[in-house]
Amino acid sequence: MSPDGEGAACTAWPPVYSTVQAGPATVRVAVAGGGPPLLLLSGIGANIEMWEPAARHLTGRRLVMLDVPGTGCSPALRVGLRMRGYAQLVTRVLDALGLDRVDVLGYSWGGALAQQLAHQAPDRVRALVLAATTPGVGGQPPSPWVVALMSSPARYYSRTYLRLTAPVLFGSSPGAAADSPHDEARLHRPPGLVGYTQQLYAVSGWSSRRWLRQVDAPTLVIGARRDPLAPPRNAHIMAAALPHARLEMVDGGHLFLLEDPAPSCTLVEDFLREQDAGTAPVPAGPQLGGSGRPADPRAFPADRTPH
Repeated sequence: MSPDGEGAACTAWPPVYSTVQAGPATVRVAVAGGGPPLLLLSGIGANIEMWEPAARHLTGRRLVMLDVPGTGCSPALRVGLRMRGYAQLVTRVLDALGLDRVDVLGYSWGGALAQQLAHQAPDRVRALVLAATTPGVGGQPPSPWVVALMSSPARYYSRTYLRLTAPVLFGSSPGAAADSPHDEARLHRPPGLVGYTQQLYAVSGWSSRRWLRQVDAPTLVIGARRDPLAPPRNAHIMAAALPHARLEMVDGGHLFLLEDPAPSCTLVEDFLREQDAGTAPVPAGPQLGGSGRPADPRAFPADRTPH
């Protein structure tokens, strides 16, 4: 694959794979489709192949995906990083691929990384999509039961365990969680324990609340009304803080973008097409999808409980 992604498949899937050296990390990357580049940053422990359901609905984009070290086919790091270090790693991956500026879709843990990247390297991010994610400390944390379940990657190793925990962890039905294409990929390439622990370490104590108002990229925030892992209040908090944000709430649980990708991918595509055409309005404040009412930041005071 050439640095600018030439040679990627004409359809959204399967992708073309390669390996790049990003500082101390060896990172497996994949590029699919053609058009403006869209970087996909996935949830904790997730591998490239888990993007397939969403990727098939994100047409007209050059999708850029990576296995974070310790997940998929990328070896774990020798020394763990914080979110700042992971954002620097992502910029090195973009450098290796010859991509100066990209749109970024961050999902769950990847949404935290996307926020960090937009703050740390704003010249590399044209537009931002934050899905099923949180601002970390200062947002609404999940329940202690959910935190306990998230501390282990067991759901990547056992279909039975995934069926049992999916309703509590993701707000999913057992069948939707364990019998779908993205979870076939989940079970096929589980993360290593070291890599998973390094991702937990990176996000522990992390917060975007103190600088989120400085993120200038147009942003689409998508929250799910039945999300136990990233409770929906977090979407309101982020949309209220971001200066150029649009908020959309969808029905579904944490895995809405993978279990029922069509509606949310339509939201993403419409938003990015507005950026392509230069027709996206610059709101005076965050826009709430559906009602058009602005979100009031005073309605969402900081929760100091660590995420």
